[in-house]
Amino acid sequence: MNIEKESLNFIEQIIEDDLSSGLDKSRLRFRFPPEPNGYLHIGHASAICLNFGLGLTYGSPVNLRFDDTNPAKEEQEYVDSIKNDIKWLGFEWDKELYSSDYFQQLYDWAVLLIKKDKAYVDDQSSETIASQKGTPTIKGTNSPFRGRSIEENLLLFEKMKNGEFDEGTHVLRAKIHMSSANMLMRDPVIYRVLKKSHHRTGNDWNIYPMYDWTHGESDYIEQISHSICTLEFKNHRELYDWFLDQVYDENTLRPKQREFARRNLSYTVMSKRKLLELVEEGIVNGWDDPRMPTISGLRRRGYTARSIREFSEKAGIAKRDNITDIALLEFHIKSELNKTAPRVMAVLDPVKVVMTNYPEDKEEILIAENNPEDENAGSREVPFSREIYIEREDFREQANKKFFRLKLDKEVRLKNAYIIKANSVVKNDEGDIVEIHCTYDEDSRSGSGTDASKRKVKGTIHWVSTKHAVQAEVRLYDRLFTDEAPDSHKEKDFKEFINPNSLKIIETAFVEPSLKTAKIGDQFQFQRLGYFNVDNDTTSDKLIFNRTVPLRDSWAKIEKRK
Repeated sequence: MNIEKESLNFIEQIIEDDLSSGLDKSRLRFRFPPEPNGYLHIGHASAICLNFGLGLTYGSPVNLRFDDTNPAKEEQEYVDSIKNDIKWLGFEWDKELYSSDYFQQLYDWAVLLIKKDKAYVDDQSSETIASQKGTPTIKGTNSPFRGRSIEENLLLFEKMKNGEFDEGTHVLRAKIHMSSANMLMRDPVIYRVLKKSHHRTGNDWNIYPMYDWTHGESDYIEQISHSICTLEFKNHRELYDWFLDQVYDENTLRPKQREFARRNLSYTVMSKRKLLELVEEGIVNGWDDPRMPTISGLRRRGYTARSIREFSEKAGIAKRDNITDIALLEFHIKSELNKTAPRVMAVLDPVKVVMTNYPEDKEEILIAENNPEDENAGSREVPFSREIYIEREDFREQANKKFFRLKLDKEVRLKNAYIIKANSVVKNDEGDIVEIHCTYDEDSRSGSGTDASKRKVKGTIHWVSTKHAVQAEVRLYDRLFTDEAPDSHKEKDFKEFINPNSLKIIETAFVEPSLKTAKIGDQFQFQRLGYFNVDNDTTSDKLIFNRTVPLRDSWAKIEKRK
């Protein structure tokens, strides 16, 4: 049964039209074909969700095929990370395949092209070949080797395969048309000499196929029904089809390439080459740095698989390139964590408060809700004592009427605890406040049922008991770039827009003692501050938290001021 028409995106509509035209649904098969030359990013996540989502929608298999035709840039590390990311996102592939699985078949088909006088060996340099391609308005020039005999081409191609030529001296080109309006059709290179060890085939091959030759033929071997690519491959479709024409048997299924716009996210870059620059130049701390748009970086920062899947679905599938606002991604993680993350108290910039009328040897256990959005989340015990830490910014000696936190001679409520009034401050020799002396209203404890507990004051602030506080390191991550589209400025290097404040490390934050047993990956809402998760670097002796996203969008205020 066809899916509901109102839910169709244009890719699904193409599939529905094909089914209506007679394509057997049992022959639907999709694939996700990453090149293992880097870590996957949020743009790849959209492609993953699209292809595997089609598989789920139609009950069809989805292959994971690694496009591993360039051993100079590809590594097993990247293969492993890609597999891990796809599994983490919640998807399973039918077959794990590699373009290198088809090296012999691709070679045999290339020989067939030569025998059909549709391919030839060219001895010219890559620069010369490029200069002969012409321009979109000027026809290309035939290579002087285009008229070589079939016998000579077969002999030279065999020598290429056997490693008898140096890199860059010989290529195999398809013989199509040097005056084609589509410059990709002007005798494209399909094989080059490359004497590099391959992560799977070792040194078995001295020549490697180009992407365009490999892509469509691999789809054909696997009998992929719909080859979904990003928009930059739209001009490649004509070449894709030409290559299929050379090997297609009408008794088999012919793949169909269709394109959608790649996901571009504001305030970041999506080029794996540029992301690699950030890693190699030490601008970030590896591919999984929480500032990176990689799936592993987002995971380490605290983004969930569900939030990324929902973001990809909400952002949709487009026919034209555009930039998706990162605020949409942040919205989805906030929405999820609002429902699932326990509320806790943490103080990142502490100043001590001493309640002078609270008994010095007294301690209390207060009860706090874990998550008011989840009735099954339960509650926890929070210790309270005479001395506490509050955020330094939550106190002012003097403030206007719009400041509803603690100030001299005014009251504020401590979250889940008492109403306190600031009476005086103690300063060091530099004039910095080191202690705030307050008095507390003994009858005002939250939930005690007394009239004083019901008394309304305009401000409520969070706190941590100094006697019970657990010291932690907190890493405040922000957007990596200050510009919405840092790689769109032709006259400037994208790294000129690096945000110098993309990471702030606080080494002496204090958290409530319930977090002492928190494990790597655990997520929390630090009340009034944002959502945080326990970082991979955490040890039994040191808690480290990453800020996933603040509760308020400070960037929205910046944009309004522009």
